[in-house]
Amino acid sequence: MSAPRATTWRERLGGGRAGGSLLAYAVLLLLAVVYVYPFLVQVATSFKTDPEAVANPLALVPQVWTTAAYERLFLRSDFPVWFRNSLLVTLCVTAGRVFFCSLAGYALARLRFRGRGVVFASLVAVMAVPGVVLLIPRFLVVKQLGIYDTFAGMIIPLLADATGVFIMKNYFESVPRAVEEAARIDGAGTFRTFWSVVLPMARPAVITIVILSFQGSWNELAHFIVSAESPELVTLTKGVAQLAAGQLGQGSQFPLKLAAAVIMTIPVAVLFFVFQKRIMSATTGAVKE
Repeated sequence: MSAPRATTWRERLGGGRAGGSLLAYAVLLLLAVVYVYPFLVQVATSFKTDPEAVANPLALVPQVWTTAAYERLFLRSDFPVWFRNSLLVTLCVTAGRVFFCSLAGYALARLRFRGRGVVFASLVAVMAVPGVVLLIPRFLVVKQLGIYDTFAGMIIPLLADATGVFIMKNYFESVPRAVEEAARIDGAGTFRTFWSVVLPMARPAVITIVILSFQGSWNELAHFIVSAESPELVTLTKGVAQLAAGQLGQGSQFPLKLAAAVIMTIPVAVLFFVFQKRIMSATTGAVKE
């Protein structure tokens, strides 16, 4: 009878890697559950009755399914107005940021002008400043321009974003200059080269700006607090904050508040899942060798 074969170091290493992978997957699964569970509670609670939401706040399956919270939001509250305002502001801000951030990013990446380094350094410095620090100066500027408590005051200050300019600049620098040189040989000017040649090649970066701008303006709260006060200009973030503070009656109203939060989450989630595979993907085949 032959002696048992000794386990090699390769086999022991392979077993250790398998055990480490299982442990890593277990930890990731646990983190995913911890992250997703509050959202599942939010969705489930929005279909509960008020007494059940108070008695069993963490239950994922309502004992009695009801859409009363959604019906009250859409039929007996200003929620449709809030949704309309948020959608209008978000679409305008997203389109404006894509245009202006692309222009600024291209100028910093390709154009040579005096003070270019100072402008870029200032841009990076602005990215390091907390947004709350700029609220009072922003309010004073909006007030001085006479656009306080208007859609213009809510939209115009958000049309440019330092992070967006930074992303576009870095992406434009990765685009081969040979493409622009070929366009100029064909007679295209600077703006025509940017708009018709370079910008279409920067589609991954543009999609990233669209997602970040949409999410940022859709979830914006502080700026809307200091730029408008009329009830007809309330956005979803302000309206949901008012619900959390006890608007529309007394009591906890957990289903009502969480139903509003669920609806508010849907547009951003849909946008992300639709474009997630194209966020900042590498551009290939820009120049034929």
